[in-house]
Amino acid sequence: MSRRALALVALLFCASSLLAAPSLTIEPAGAVLRHIRVHLEITGAELPPNGVAGQVLIDGRPVQQVTLVNGRNEVILESAALPAGSHTIGVEAGGVRAETAVRPIPGWLSIVPPLLAIVLALLFHDVIIALSIAIFSGALIYYDWNPLTAFARSVDRFVVGSLANGDHAKIIIFSMMLGGMVGLISRSGGTQGIVHRMRGFATTARRGQVATWLMGIFIFFDDYANTLIVGSTMRPVTDRLRISREKLAYIVDSTAAPVASLIPLSTWIGFEVGLIDASFKQIGFGQNAYMAFIDSIPYRFYPIFALVLGFTIAFACRDFGPMLKAERRASETGKVIADGDVPLADYTASGLAAKEGIPLRARNAIVPMLVVIVVAIGGMYTSGAAGLSRGDYGGTGEWLREVFGNAASLDSLLWASLAAVVVAVLMALAQRILTLKESMEALIEGFKSMLLAIIVLILAWAIGDITGVLHTADWVVSLTESVLSPHFLPVLVFLASALIAFSTGTSWGTMAILMPLVIPIVHRLSIAGGHAMGSDLYYLFMLGAISSVLAGSVWGDHCSPISDTTILSSMGSGCDHIAHVKTQLPYAVAIGVIGMLLGDLPTAFGLSPWISIAAGIVVIVAAVMIFGKRSDWRGEAEATPPP
Repeated sequence: MSRRALALVALLFCASSLLAAPSLTIEPAGAVLRHIRVHLEITGAELPPNGVAGQVLIDGRPVQQVTLVNGRNEVILESAALPAGSHTIGVEAGGVRAETAVRPIPGWLSIVPPLLAIVLALLFHDVIIALSIAIFSGALIYYDWNPLTAFARSVDRFVVGSLANGDHAKIIIFSMMLGGMVGLISRSGGTQGIVHRMRGFATTARRGQVATWLMGIFIFFDDYANTLIVGSTMRPVTDRLRISREKLAYIVDSTAAPVASLIPLSTWIGFEVGLIDASFKQIGFGQNAYMAFIDSIPYRFYPIFALVLGFTIAFACRDFGPMLKAERRASETGKVIADGDVPLADYTASGLAAKEGIPLRARNAIVPMLVVIVVAIGGMYTSGAAGLSRGDYGGTGEWLREVFGNAASLDSLLWASLAAVVVAVLMALAQRILTLKESMEALIEGFKSMLLAIIVLILAWAIGDITGVLHTADWVVSLTESVLSPHFLPVLVFLASALIAFSTGTSWGTMAILMPLVIPIVHRLSIAGGHAMGSDLYYLFMLGAISSVLAGSVWGDHCSPISDTTILSSMGSGCDHIAHVKTQLPYAVAIGVIGMLLGDLPTAFGLSPWISIAAGIVVIVAAVMIFGKRSDWRGEAEATPPP
């Protein structure tokens, strides 16, 4: 080999050695909570296969020894080592070093932005202004009270960051496509066709509300699809029956997440069971996670009672609180939306009205809606079954549960909404109802109708990002962690879960935060109380904690004006968002309290959950019949269309 070749080989070897040099990165950067443990994420690359010893430093002073491996390493740092003021946290291992700047802040500051958003929205009735101010306040706290930096970062980090998230983008596109489909079926006369078709059944307010509730139960596979499909389909029917948009949004919201969270064949199942399974493995508990999920269903009192209340109110046509006022307004004046309220999605634009002179055929709406359902379920089955072997599972039920648990749900919804738009266009063209140009114009009008809702969603996601960087959930958890006890654990966990979901606007995020924390706590408390792992009481406490996390997440999500499912319910129903929150809140709070008093507390002391459910149903029905009031006679008589 020539000298030049040898030199070239040596040069390449040196270059590859340099490229393969060890590296470390460390997060978080920015604010951390004072008096609460700091979770560091240290990512190592090109480290020795068996890991390497290292150390964590604060302002150059070693405080903790660690062993780091390639990939992600989580290191917990006691916050007592971080006095007031800014600090530099560093990590050294394998001859390399990484640093990040941190600033401890009081824990209560982390709850300010979401609470500010909620209070301002309820006070001023403008959710966009409320969310914008809350985002700025969070950026102000995070960026050390620098108003110029906070103003800039509110947009380029938090708002743009919420748009850059892949799942968020899928939800936006799905929502817009579904809005476009609604525009197409409205313009082609399909929506009016459904109204005419349902005149024979939905002749009264009672029947209209019960039909809406039943449709919400039928579309059980995904809460996002539920809110948008049921709301947009039933809206013209309930408008004709003088049912307020607030009532429609409530019925839609009270079936969406509760059904999806309870049914073992939904887009929620894989996420929920995965969290339980990971936590069981963490404590060495050999119980099957899926069976624990099934066993916890009777203990999830809030979603069960939410479904019961929704049906009872729909069937009895009785309401109380702000909802009663909304229903009386709609019944007496025909105003399904209050004066001054702004629907989150505008479906009254002239571009969405049925084209004059065309036949009003219900199939032009029913077929695209069925396409959404069929393609969504088919997409979930196909994506979930990919890579799985049918022979590895026993019965059909077990196989389907695994498939839906592994499904790419958001991708499936995208495919479904696109397919529905294509079918709606083809049907309009085939019947010569709309030209291609008119179809595209209707599609664009449908997109436009979703603009306000999309803006609110993006801002709500930005608030969620704010709560993440300010560690809001960690602070809430720290408030309850020290007062937990086995018998009162379900109620305390339910309240903590509800508060986190209410503050962050996400039920899934709340589950992901609390499940890995709560299950080990239950394990420690049970063992300390003399209850062996796997014993009846041990498993009872475990089921109570699991069900409280899952149910409390749905409750907080229902109550929060920054929750995506609450926003989507307002969107699909064409309701003013704050009006929806105000009218739904008393119902959600009442059911949450009933669930704790009749469910979480007595079952933690051994009462059968079925007795609690029966007692809860009796109390709910009695309360509606005693305290609820009829808005007028229309529960029995045929309603007249609004003027």
